[in-house]
Amino acid sequence: MFGLETSLAVLFILCVLTVCIFEFANGFHDTANAVATVIYTGSLKPTYAVVWSGLLNFAGLMYSSVIGYKVAMGIINLLPLSDMVMLTTGESVSLVLGMMLSGILWNLGTWYFGIPCSSSHTMIGSILGVGIVFFYLHGGDGVNWSKATEIGLSLLISPLFGFSLTILLMYILRRVVKERKNIFKEPEAGNRPPTWIRAILISTCSLVSFFHGSNDGQKGIGLMLIILITFMPLRFALKENFDVDQSLASLTKIEAALTKEYKADLLIKTREVRVALENFKAAKMSSTISEKDNKLTTINVRTQYSKIIKRLDADLENKSFTENPENAKIIKAELEHFRTSTETVPWWVTIMIALCLGMGTMIGWKRIAVTIGEKIGKRHMTYAEGATAELTAAATIGVSTAFGLPVSTTHVLSSGVAGAMTASKGVKNLQPDTIKSIAIAWVLTLPVTIVLSGLIYYILQFFIK
Repeated sequence: MFGLETSLAVLFILCVLTVCIFEFANGFHDTANAVATVIYTGSLKPTYAVVWSGLLNFAGLMYSSVIGYKVAMGIINLLPLSDMVMLTTGESVSLVLGMMLSGILWNLGTWYFGIPCSSSHTMIGSILGVGIVFFYLHGGDGVNWSKATEIGLSLLISPLFGFSLTILLMYILRRVVKERKNIFKEPEAGNRPPTWIRAILISTCSLVSFFHGSNDGQKGIGLMLIILITFMPLRFALKENFDVDQSLASLTKIEAALTKEYKADLLIKTREVRVALENFKAAKMSSTISEKDNKLTTINVRTQYSKIIKRLDADLENKSFTENPENAKIIKAELEHFRTSTETVPWWVTIMIALCLGMGTMIGWKRIAVTIGEKIGKRHMTYAEGATAELTAAATIGVSTAFGLPVSTTHVLSSGVAGAMTASKGVKNLQPDTIKSIAIAWVLTLPVTIVLSGLIYYILQFFIK
């Protein structure tokens, strides 16, 4: 498989399977977020709801192949790939298994007890855990803390945003929809809501499912790419048929534009990219270069590309190119070549992760759905509460995906439901025990998964050679 020796291929398949299992568990752990409202308001029967949600999760991730994989690339950039590719096979496998097994165990544990817990928090904690142990064992860069901080803020702010926005939407809804007060009442058992309400609830469920697929599915892709690049950097670190001469030509145009803009600091950065590209070109032309050096030159191109893309994107966004608007256009156009050279995902990876996420969505939804539908508030949610909570979740996840930030569907929707319940009858409308359980899981997820993944990685490296 992919030219790997038999023993290495077996370990590679094992690592790939753990990602598939994690994404499958992510599907059935998070599916309740989308379907709870339509099920508890009687808008859709459970079987239809979970199948529909699964299909839209699949579609959402497939849509990522059109809009780009910003979230997946953010996940990859958390770890020092340039150092990881130099690990022995046994330690590479230990690192990946530590990262994946801790995520799977925590996801399954919280699902079993019916606690809405963030797969995103779980995954980030697992990555940080192995990154910290890697730094302890080998030094180097360890964890990309600036990226980790950016993601951490996204995960922290999103539930607060969801809670506040849902309260605001409920307030607006009460002001606007005065003549149809039945939407603020609990659904009657066995009765379907009016057609227009049902259409709104199914639409919001669809949006949450679709955006969940586009955001959470990309996390699975990021994990899969970490494995592919770790095992086979020469094949997957850069796009297939990477054209180094075209890259050098694009870099020359960018440097010319930066010279006209008097950007001496950025020209220093582009020289680092040029050195990386020239080393890569020399390595490909050499017949005596070692595999280790070949890997290093390849990964270095990817690393330098990521740095220059991030820096120039920030300057383009801040409109700091003022001498001539044409310079900004040139830089933006040539950056696309850099982007497509590194932010590329094999088609089979997208389909594999989409299938795992979609199929997982159709299984095991009930435990979490019961918590969201029955246990956050002291009564069943109303039509208005369900619609506003899911509309908030869909909007938050969609915006986060556009900015390349992983966000917790679970926390956004749970906080949205809590916000909707609070907007109806105040904080007294919430069930303290459930809110406490969710809050404890929210607080514990990062430290537990950091310790668990690091411990598994550290122990396994002694047994897998």
